[in-house]
Amino acid sequence: MSHTGNSTKPRAVRDVVFVDGVRTPFGKAGEKGIYAGTRADDLVVKCVRELMRRNPGLPAERVDEVAIAATTQTGDQGLTIGRTAALLAGLPRSVPGFAIDRMCAGAMTAVTTTASGIGFGAYDVVIAGGVEHMGNHPMGAGADPNPRFMSERIVDPAALNMGNTAENLHDRFPSITKERTDTYGAASQAKLAAAYGKGQIQPDLVPVATMKPGQGWTVNTVDEPPRPGTTVDDLAELRTPFRAHGRVTAGNAAGLNDGATAAVLASAEAAEELGLSVKMRLVSYAFAGVEPEVMGIGPVPATEKALKSAGLGIEDIGLFEINEAFAVQVLSFLDHFGIADDDPRVNRYGGAIAVGHPLASSGVRLMNQLARQFEEDPSVRYGITTMCIGLGMGATVIWENPHHPDYNSYNSGTETSADTESKGAAA
Repeated sequence: MSHTGNSTKPRAVRDVVFVDGVRTPFGKAGEKGIYAGTRADDLVVKCVRELMRRNPGLPAERVDEVAIAATTQTGDQGLTIGRTAALLAGLPRSVPGFAIDRMCAGAMTAVTTTASGIGFGAYDVVIAGGVEHMGNHPMGAGADPNPRFMSERIVDPAALNMGNTAENLHDRFPSITKERTDTYGAASQAKLAAAYGKGQIQPDLVPVATMKPGQGWTVNTVDEPPRPGTTVDDLAELRTPFRAHGRVTAGNAAGLNDGATAAVLASAEAAEELGLSVKMRLVSYAFAGVEPEVMGIGPVPATEKALKSAGLGIEDIGLFEINEAFAVQVLSFLDHFGIADDDPRVNRYGGAIAVGHPLASSGVRLMNQLARQFEEDPSVRYGITTMCIGLGMGATVIWENPHHPDYNSYNSGTETSADTESKGAAA
């Protein structure tokens, strides 16, 4: 069939920027946790409403998509939660939404998927985030793994229990001892406490009012999981639930948590048009698969892919936000790239061991913290957010700091080879 009329012109990839991100305080999962009796979708709605409040220059009708992730998509985390959250948050009915599941990297995938749409030109402004109410939906609840996984040995049985995969990682890397992981876990608590003391965490938190029978209303303004003052000696006494005489404990791993996150992303042009802040520019991203029984190693190949796509080396990365599902998983990443356990570029505000890891929500928490660190430290040009993912995957996003003196040099004719390549991989 012949085509008549004007032909379409080639589409240029547009720059994608991180405008703003917020999260609820994270709670402990279970009957005693702050969000016992609170709905998961209500936590997301809090985040969406707060983003709109904080960015008055963004007309609600200009939001082109709402992508919300949840690992267990049933009950109050079901019903296409991106769409239901948009409606519940009061966005116009013309604003569509969808749900995403990539286990721990749900919110990160919500960001990269919608960012790709911005780069392609399908969207100008999006809201992307995630929620996990592990009290209402314990990990794996209602799942029905295909029996072929076991009968055909497609995955090791250990791959379906995250704690076992962490013990397997210890087996693979004997130099990562329990003493090292406990030391790392205690440091995470100390760094988070210091960040709270300096007011570095609080600006991104949305207060959440909760109601409990017999207790009345409570306004939650801080994270529940942290244990400031934790020492290595304290952690040495904890039991190893996944293996007798094992190395993984509640003190060197993230707990079971409830919480939600959300972020606004936009094209650079739309951000300028609407007067929105630009906290980071997306440089590249990558996902990678690894053996499910050692899923914690996933961030290594994902980071290598993202660096290659951007034309950067690990030495170009000035800040690392690594999700601390398990200390052994973070240390395996650091060892691979020759980075010290206590390198000041890594998780400056502490991480999930201290603050918690409500699965699908955590990716945007990493981005919030990186964005704030970029603002505090204009000497850093590139940073990464990275995490391991259940069933054997890793995810990495590389970001550029708009406060760095060389930011936007690729628009002024002084671009480096890395800039040229990263521009091509901008989404």
